Amino acid sequence: MRTLSEAALALASFRTTARELVETSLARIADPAGEGARTFIKVYADQARASADAIDALRRAGRAPGPFAGIPISLKDLLDVAGETTTAGSIVLANEPPAAAHATLVQRLLSAGLIPIGRTNMTEFAFSGVGINPHYGTPRSPYGRDPNDPSVGHIPGGSSSGAGVSVADGHALAAIGTDTGGSCRIPAAFSGVVGYKPTARRVPVQGVLPLSPTLDSVGPLANTVSCCAAIDAILAGEDFAGVAARPADTLRIAIPANAVLDGLDAPTERAIDRAVQRLDRAGVRIDRPYFKTFDLIAQSHAKGGFAVVEAYAWHRDLLARDAARYDPRVANRILPGAAMMAADYVALVQARARIIGVFAREMAGYDALMMPTVVIAPPPIAAFGPEEAYWRLNGLILRNTAPINFLDGCAISLPCHAAGEPPAGLMLASVAGGDRGLFEVAQAVEGTLK
Repeated sequence: MRTLSEAALALASFRTTARELVETSLARIADPAGEGARTFIKVYADQARASADAIDALRRAGRAPGPFAGIPISLKDLLDVAGETTTAGSIVLANEPPAAAHATLVQRLLSAGLIPIGRTNMTEFAFSGVGINPHYGTPRSPYGRDPNDPSVGHIPGGSSSGAGVSVADGHALAAIGTDTGGSCRIPAAFSGVVGYKPTARRVPVQGVLPLSPTLDSVGPLANTVSCCAAIDAILAGEDFAGVAARPADTLRIAIPANAVLDGLDAPTERAIDRAVQRLDRAGVRIDRPYFKTFDLIAQSHAKGGFAVVEAYAWHRDLLARDAARYDPRVANRILPGAAMMAADYVALVQARARIIGVFAREMAGYDALMMPTVVIAPPPIAAFGPEEAYWRLNGLILRNTAPINFLDGCAISLPCHAAGEPPAGLMLASVAGGDRGLFEVAQAVEGTLK
């Protein structure tokens, strides 16, 4: 079973049990030939089994808390779970007090009966689109793995690295990630799954360790658009009645004639071109307007961006006493936040509000924006040794996804590569609050691509 609906039907008809789903997940995580040891920082084996048994008993009694009750899900390591220290992929916080309560969204998942199978690995403190972690190891993208040599492989994308791999490898049917500049969508693209970044305010971040409160959002990764929509509804505390695809021949989509296609590698270009051709044949109207929005975003960052300065505000005391235990690449990205003046930050806040207005006007008449999620296939982990290569590739990986966070928008990454090709993601995006409509567009695009 790959989808939530398939698992829910099997559970409802007693063709499977929550315990069977959990045991399958745990076996895949424990497989020494797989990526489980690098994908998870902590595995909830005993808790998951006990939860599964309880939910199976409730379902037999006709009292299951919801259709998805009993389905395994993974949690990114910056979500609070009561009684556990939230380490955010770092060793720096290991001795901090445990969380007193579940993050609001974790409680919502538990109330729906979903079963956390473990805490997934991530870029330390969520500050990179690459996914490399020197403390816990780096889970490898499903693409290009050498089963006999764990040092040979390609990056999973970050920062929700373990989240993407956990879904792709069948450790869980869905994962919870966070997205400050692309951290749900990039791992989804590099692992060949679907990743969703909601309008930030829809999902509460209480109990989520922050990177940039202005930009942070929490979203799902799963195997289909419908799966992501179902989990998104639970996270947002909304009812879910499925996703109806819009007729393809009624859609009008914009591919920005800015730099979003620059630097495409050959495999990604082939996958994107093929996807555009299929949508065109299905009757989707595809325009290529120039978006002034993207120029304005670049200009607004002349004195720095939200992520660096807001991360520094949270980390400055911790860095002052324990910088030596940070991943140096994370620490070196946070420290420049000390240089931003308060007046520059205020100007950035004001510029963002104006640019969001420009984006809304430029999107008028379009059902979605469309572009490659990332313009390159996942590079080998070994390519990130040199500092210059690390920062150049990190910037390229984040280039197309990060503007949507600045614009307070919503976005989804869909796999668009063929079997045997390097993974490639096609990103659809919309304005703030356009989540439901975007899921309907994405459902139509997903069906057309398949």
